[in-house]
Amino acid sequence: MNELLTPTEIQLHQKSRLLTITFADGERVELPYEYLRVFSPAASPERLVTGKEQVMIERIEPQGQYALRLLFSDGHDTGIYSWETLYQLGQQRQQRWADYLAQLAALGVEREAAAEGQSPPRIRLLYFSYFVKKLGCEAEEVALPAAVRSVERLVELQRRRRPSHAYLFQEGSFRVTVNKQFCEPFTLLEDGDEVAFVPSSPHPPVAR
Repeated sequence: MNELLTPTEIQLHQKSRLLTITFADGERVELPYEYLRVFSPAASPERLVTGKEQVMIERIEPQGQYALRLLFSDGHDTGIYSWETLYQLGQQRQQRWADYLAQLAALGVEREAAAEGQSPPRIRLLYFSYFVKKLGCEAEEVALPAAVRSVERLVELQRRRRPSHAYLFQEGSFRVTVNKQFCEPFTLLEDGDEVAFVPSSPHPPVAR
């Protein structure tokens, strides 16, 4: 067994439906639940797995010192993912997913999408410390554009919405919570979420 492929950290991010793994060689991979389900080692290579957009990982079970068994919400529980398999899935994610989408398109299969005419998700934004004085409000409600579904994209939106105050949203100068929990940039946003911008320092960053 290659010791460099041994995980040093494994985390399930249920809200974002993402499994993140850091390996001994320093590599960190982000594996969406749908992607892991589609490319389960137990899946038949002759049968394309579809309809898993909302699948969840309910539990992970270590298999000795070499693999994980993932138990999915659709009942699939026979996939044994070795460290090498998980590492490769992370390294090859972009190409594998592009090939998968191409297969779906060739078969005329559409992935689940929001219903036509459905209202965009609305979230509540909270501001603290110097954000309140600079932006002139403590809270506001916004409707999210279709392209904004993660914290990272929300921060980009904030910079575009308030160009004269974009400097306040400099990377590293604040942290973000979603529903009172500190989160990652990839954390997904849903209708009704409460998102807070918390400065890392009592002093605002300098406009560049």
